[in-house]
Amino acid sequence: MTDPTPEYESLTSRLSDKGRDVTQIERELASFAVETPSWGYGDSGTRFGVFPQPGRPRDVFEKIEDAAEVHRLTGAAPAVALHFPWDEVEDYGALRDHLSRLGLRVGAINPNLFEDTDYRLGSLTNPDGGIRSKAIDHLLACVEIAVALGGDAQSLWLADGTNYAGQDDLRARRRRLEDGLSRLYASLPEDHELLLEYKLFEPAFYATDIADWGSAVLLCQRLGPRARVLVDLGHHAQGVNVEQIVALLAHEERLGGFHFNNRKYADDDLIVGSVNPFELFLIFCELVSAGRELPRLTIDQSHNIEPKVEAMVLSVVNLQEAYAKALLVDRDALAAAQEAGDVLAGHEILLDAYKTDVRPLCAAVRARNGAAADPVAELRALGYAERAAATRPSSGESAISGRASR
Repeated sequence: MTDPTPEYESLTSRLSDKGRDVTQIERELASFAVETPSWGYGDSGTRFGVFPQPGRPRDVFEKIEDAAEVHRLTGAAPAVALHFPWDEVEDYGALRDHLSRLGLRVGAINPNLFEDTDYRLGSLTNPDGGIRSKAIDHLLACVEIAVALGGDAQSLWLADGTNYAGQDDLRARRRRLEDGLSRLYASLPEDHELLLEYKLFEPAFYATDIADWGSAVLLCQRLGPRARVLVDLGHHAQGVNVEQIVALLAHEERLGGFHFNNRKYADDDLIVGSVNPFELFLIFCELVSAGRELPRLTIDQSHNIEPKVEAMVLSVVNLQEAYAKALLVDRDALAAAQEAGDVLAGHEILLDAYKTDVRPLCAAVRARNGAAADPVAELRALGYAERAAATRPSSGESAISGRASR
């Protein structure tokens, strides 16, 4: 580790003077971990086209190599979420060994039930029983893949829904959905969990089968205690209080995890913390307030015009800083202000933590973890993107990871 910087010493001195336990804060920050998504390293684009980048991974093994570089630089990205069939291989033992050699582990397994043309009217909710069976077979195969890779979670987003009133019976679709998910849940090993993601709309524009946290949590309650809700930051209407949803799900013990990203309007592919960093901070405030271990944290972004690995590194750094700020909140003072009904005092206590420049603290913790004090600067200085472009010549075929409007 490098010697402490003057900025670090000044910050920790001020925090200690305020009664903050800097050692405990650093301990919590040092254990922070987030999963990066395999699909975030491959080519992606918009509805209008795909934008190939030099050095793009040509297979899942090279995606994992990029993920390992993100973890090396940040010290906080030890797991890779995988997507099937995008990441399908013949030998899952070899894939597991590759993860292990690079100091990584598998994260959540994400089944794909939205690209096959058979699913244009739905997968688990499709009126055709044969197509529903096909979807369930894929889900069960993904459980087997998770076991083979040493994983412990299925993370499911469905594109199922309808575009027109009268297209299908909405209650029948719900019954089909409950039946299909029940079969998936029954197949899970006892130490595995099921994460259900919801989305307000897209690609279904009349009715989405899992459209909000309420419809998701009702499904989880029917399934069992290891079924929990996954919150994607980009899947809400403008102005929705996401941190309140987090608080409610935590209270009900149904908060399973996150897909972190940002969006300005109705999609979710921007770097987390790039649009609404205060919201991100408040979400972490709720997670810290819950007083439990953090749930599964996953980045869900497909970077279209920015360099892939650099964007992922910056995303992890933004998450580290939001978490660090949440750890600085004076909980005793906040509780006293809330009990006294002192509206602005409580607000100012949060702002005091949010406005603190925690970059020196995060840099010091990363360095102690053997990572980079300034991950983005080190990534650029080492020329990782240039080396990848030189060693991964284009095969002439698309390495599209899928458009992550998930």
